[in-house]
Amino acid sequence: MPKKLAKSNTFSTIASSASDLSTASAHLLPANLPPILTDGGPLPKLFVFDLDYTLWPFWVDTHVSGSTLKPVPGSNNTSVADKVGEHYSFYADVPAVLYALPLLGVRVGVASRTCAPDLAREMLKLLHVHPPPPAQTQQQQQDDYGTGSSSKKKGSSSGGGGGGGSGSGKPRKAIDLFDAGLEIYPSSKLRHMEALQRRTGLPYGEFLFFDDESRNRDTESLGVTMCLVRDGVSWSEVARGVAEWRRRKAVSALADGGPAE
Repeated sequence: MPKKLAKSNTFSTIASSASDLSTASAHLLPANLPPILTDGGPLPKLFVFDLDYTLWPFWVDTHVSGSTLKPVPGSNNTSVADKVGEHYSFYADVPAVLYALPLLGVRVGVASRTCAPDLAREMLKLLHVHPPPPAQTQQQQQDDYGTGSSSKKKGSSSGGGGGGGSGSGKPRKAIDLFDAGLEIYPSSKLRHMEALQRRTGLPYGEFLFFDDESRNRDTESLGVTMCLVRDGVSWSEVARGVAEWRRRKAVSALADGGPAE
């Protein structure tokens, strides 16, 4: 298999403002949410994710054999197998991230240039996102994120799946969580962003985009904030991305002569 598949998986222990969350939504949020997501400050209105080596640790058009997938028995729909029996799943924190963002009133979309869009969509249909463990206390959050870094453990190259927590919500197909739409086709990420903007009507300044390729920073010419990830999306990467988005928002406000939020 291509070398990149052998990269270590990313595990860590743990989206508009969350200050007005209803009690019903708040108790469904996962444990160890980064404090920046619930501190009452502004959050991007749209989170956009690449797929390969961002949400999952493989190239879906290269590593996955065949055109059909099936759930791995006993995985609770958190892992799928291709025709030769290889297993594939999300990076460890991804299910909790995808589950939490809609609860926080944030819209979520996909921007992927994979050459196997149908297979990518099928994987998103078959992989389920389960309720994560409920939120911890504020002190536990500070203990986990006081240094601004996350712990990492080595895992299998095909991802840890995750998301099989004991929260009281219902599991959902991953594809159903991307309410802003799926832009999955070979093209420029600029075109993907433009399509998402037309669909949502949101300004580019409200986009936070996670991708593993530095060349896709060209999306920032539109006003998008891009967070470059090297070992997949984790809670720490989400916190880092939001912090950078806020920094740029404050700089933009000052440049326009208004108060920084």
